[in-house]
Amino acid sequence: MESSTIVVVQGASSINDIPRLGKVPRDVELRFADDPKTLRSVLPGADVILGWNFSSSGLADSWDQAKDVKWIQWSGAGVDAIMFPDLVKSNVTLTNCRGVFDRAMAEYVLGLLIAMAKRFPETYRNQLNSHWDYRLTELMFGKRALIVGTGSIGREIGRLLRAFGLEVDGVGRTQRDVDPDFSQIYAQSELTTGLSSADYVIVVVPSTPASRGMINTEAFDAMKPSARFVNVARGDVIDEHALIVAIREKKIAAAALDVFTTEPLPATNPFWQMENVIVSPHMSGDYYEHNETMIDIFLDNLERYRGGKPLKNIIDKTLGFAAAE
Repeated sequence: MESSTIVVVQGASSINDIPRLGKVPRDVELRFADDPKTLRSVLPGADVILGWNFSSSGLADSWDQAKDVKWIQWSGAGVDAIMFPDLVKSNVTLTNCRGVFDRAMAEYVLGLLIAMAKRFPETYRNQLNSHWDYRLTELMFGKRALIVGTGSIGREIGRLLRAFGLEVDGVGRTQRDVDPDFSQIYAQSELTTGLSSADYVIVVVPSTPASRGMINTEAFDAMKPSARFVNVARGDVIDEHALIVAIREKKIAAAALDVFTTEPLPATNPFWQMENVIVSPHMSGDYYEHNETMIDIFLDNLERYRGGKPLKNIIDKTLGFAAAE
């Protein structure tokens, strides 16, 4: 392999937009593209793409210019935004930032569960209105959580919830009775069985053809009326209309949503006005140092790529997520 490497950074306009990117070796040429037209112009001859902004578009339309690209580093955990057919069937290696967001998302989920069980949103609304309203809250110890998605993020959530005193089950691709992080793992085909006994349901599956729309009317009908529902996966994993109906008809007690089918969430969406719904703007995994951590992963993989060594966090493009190492 030649010593010189050309890296296209998609979703940034200059090196100043990305912390620590200046640590790349001097013989690495960086080209920046923060719009589809520029991306198309800088792709010819590039060896590597660093996808910095997962909301950036244009790569699928410019793929005919990426003939020399051998590796794409995606700066996120989910890769659904980049899984267009030409990339999937190509020989280009795709890697992600697996592990960067695990602890942050686990802490965020725990915070959401506590907020719902202890009625913090209601307390805050009362404070804003100077309204004194003594009421009871839920004891969480010993309650059962079901985590739909048993990858690295789901496992970190499971470990934290177990340490907090909850019983934790999972839903994965295959059924397992013995697992270090879950009391048991239901197969995806057994989803409704797992849902029926859960006090808290946390969805963290990647968005793939197999998972899109999996949390639907049947799933909400299977839940307890007292269940709380959390989605930190992707908006298209759930049927949002079915969730709205489930909340309005009190099929479930509450929901906390960090991801949506349309983002930003339109002001006309009913979720904004529902008192028993917490809405947050796709932020559960982001923390002050996460950009630096993502670049550290890229720099490590770049060194591996240039040295002909195996890359970390390789995505199985037929599945849509990284296999555990």
